[in-house]
Amino acid sequence: MHGYLQLQDQVIEEIRKSLDIVDVIGNYVQLKKQGKNYIGLCPFHSERTPSFSVSPDKQLYHCFGCGAGGNLFTFMMEIEGMTFTEAAQSLADRAHIDLGPSVSKKNAFRNPNDQKKKQTIEGLELLTKFYHYLLTTAKYGAPGMRYLEEREFNQEMIERFRIGYAVDRWDTVTHLLQKRNMNLQYMADAGIIAQRGFDNKYFDRFRNRIIFPIFNMRGQPVAFGGRTLGDAKPKYLNSPESDVFHKGSILYGFHLARPEIRKRSQAVLLEGYVDVVRAHQAGVTCSVASMGTSLTEAQAAALKRIADTIIICYDSDTAGIEASFRAAEMLQGDGKVIKIAKMPEGLDPDDYIRKFGGERFKSDVIGASQTLMTFKMNYLRRKRNLSDEGDRLLYIEDVLRELTAQRRAVERDHYLRLLSEEFSISMDSLRKQLQQMTVKVQRRDKKRMRVAPLVSSNRIPPAYEMAERRLLARMMRSREVSDRVRDSLGGSFTSEIHQALAAYLYAYYEQGNPPDEGLFLQKLDDPALQRKVTELSLMPMSDQVDEQEIGDCINQVIKHAKASLIAEKERQRKEAEQGGNYEQAARLLSEIIDAKKRLSQVQTEHD
Repeated sequence: MHGYLQLQDQVIEEIRKSLDIVDVIGNYVQLKKQGKNYIGLCPFHSERTPSFSVSPDKQLYHCFGCGAGGNLFTFMMEIEGMTFTEAAQSLADRAHIDLGPSVSKKNAFRNPNDQKKKQTIEGLELLTKFYHYLLTTAKYGAPGMRYLEEREFNQEMIERFRIGYAVDRWDTVTHLLQKRNMNLQYMADAGIIAQRGFDNKYFDRFRNRIIFPIFNMRGQPVAFGGRTLGDAKPKYLNSPESDVFHKGSILYGFHLARPEIRKRSQAVLLEGYVDVVRAHQAGVTCSVASMGTSLTEAQAAALKRIADTIIICYDSDTAGIEASFRAAEMLQGDGKVIKIAKMPEGLDPDDYIRKFGGERFKSDVIGASQTLMTFKMNYLRRKRNLSDEGDRLLYIEDVLRELTAQRRAVERDHYLRLLSEEFSISMDSLRKQLQQMTVKVQRRDKKRMRVAPLVSSNRIPPAYEMAERRLLARMMRSREVSDRVRDSLGGSFTSEIHQALAAYLYAYYEQGNPPDEGLFLQKLDDPALQRKVTELSLMPMSDQVDEQEIGDCINQVIKHAKASLIAEKERQRKEAEQGGNYEQAARLLSEIIDAKKRLSQVQTEHD
C-alpha cells in the first residue's frame, strides 16, 4: 500500500490487531449481525438491499455490489479521502499507539497539499483551544460567558462543543499564530485571518464573537462559526469553504451525536449549530445540523448509513417547510422511516427549548413528529386552494401520486380513508384511481429498466474462472495448498488479475509469512488486487480443505488452458491456409492433434 514501507511491519500489525473493524466501520455504516459476519448498506455506492459485508474474524470488508473491499486502512482511505499514512495515523490515535516522530515528521504528508491540510488543521486545533481558554478565563472571556449564561447554555455544553470567545481586538489570534510559526497564508485561506490591502498585514476576522468550532466527521476542527456580541454585521460569521472545510460534506455535531445515533438508530436533523447545542443540552443527543444550508447528497448518505429513523426538525416558516420537503425526498427510500417534527410558528428549537423546556421539546415536538405522508399531504395542501373544485381534484391526484410509492397496504388504506372522509369520495373510486396510477408508474419503471444496460456483476462466471477463484481463496488460507497449486499450475491462470494474485501469494509465502488474508492484503499496493483479495476471502467455504476439490479445480484450469491453446492454434492454422502457407498449416495441425491427445488424457485422468 502507498506509504506502507514508511511504517514498520510490526507497527501496522499492532494497529490492525488492536482495533475491531466492526467498531471502526460501524461509526460510518449501520451494521447488523448475519451469521459470522455483519452486513449493511454500502457507503461507496447507492443501494436498497445490503450487500456490504464485514468480517470480524478476517478484519476485512467487501461489497458484493460495487466490488469495494479492503481492511481498516483502505476503508479510512476511501471513506475519508486519506493517504495511507494519514489513515495509519488516525487509526493509531484511536488505538493509542505512537507511530513515532519519523512517521509524523519525515514521511507523512509529502504532498504539498497534504502538508497544507495538516498544518491548517493543526492551526485550527490550536485556535479552538485558545478561543476556549479566552472564554473560560474571566479576565478575557467575561462578555462571552455573560452572553452564554443569559442564553442559558450550561458549562457541560460549553465544554462538550468546545465553545470559545474571540476578544474585541484586531491582532490577538494573528500574534499567536506568528508566535507559533504557523503559516499565516494557510490560515488566511481557511478564513480565520485576513490581509489588508494597503499594507498586506494580517488581522483577525473573528472579533468580539462567540466561537462555535465546526468539526469534520472525525472530530477535527475545520472551520469556525462566530456569533457577534455587538452590532457588527453579519450577525453570524462563518469560515468560507477551504481545503479542509467542505460545508456540504459535514454535519455539525455528527462526531458527538454518532454514538447515540448508533445506539438508538435514530437521528434528529436540525438547521443550525445553536439548535444542536441546545438540543444536546435538552437530552436529544442524537441531533445534528446541516448548518443552515440545504441538505446535500453526502450529508443525507451519512445519515442513512447510520440511522433507520430520521426526524427532520426545521423552522416552520415557508423556507423551512420547503427545506424539510427537499430533505425528506433525499432521505426516503432504502427502508428508512422519515418523520417531520412540527415547530410552532416563529420558533426555532433553541427558542422553543428556552421557552418551554427540554422535556416538552422531546415529547411535544420530537415525540409528536408527523409521518412523512402526513407531512406531504399538508405540504401539498398549501399549494392548492381547496375551496376551488379544480384545485381539490388536483390535490387528490397529488396525494394519490405520492401513495403509488407507498409499499404498505394498511398505510395506503389509512390515507385513502382520510381523503374519502374529507372530500366525500367513495373508497372504491379512490382505490380504482390509485390502481390506475400505480400501473402507469410500473409501466414507466419497466420501460426504464429495458433501456438500462445489463449489470455485468450479475453474470455467472464460467467453470474455469470459478475454479481459479476457489483455488486462490484456498491458497490464501493454506500454504500447503499454495505450494501444490504452484507446482501444478505456476502462473497459468487465465485472467491477469488471478495471475498477479498467484505470483504475489507465492512470494508472500516464500518470505515466511503465515496464512493471513489481512496481512497479505496489507502488503499489496494495487487497489484492484486488494478488492479481489477481500472478495475471495469472504467467499463462503468450508473450513476443512477437500483434496478432491483442489484436484478438480486444478484440472479445470489445466483443461481450459489447453482448450484455449488449441483454439488459438486453430485460428493460426486457418490464417496460414488462407495465406497459402500450407507447410505452416500442416505443422500447426500436427501440434493441434498432439494438444487434443494431451487434453483427452487429462479428461480421462479426471474422470
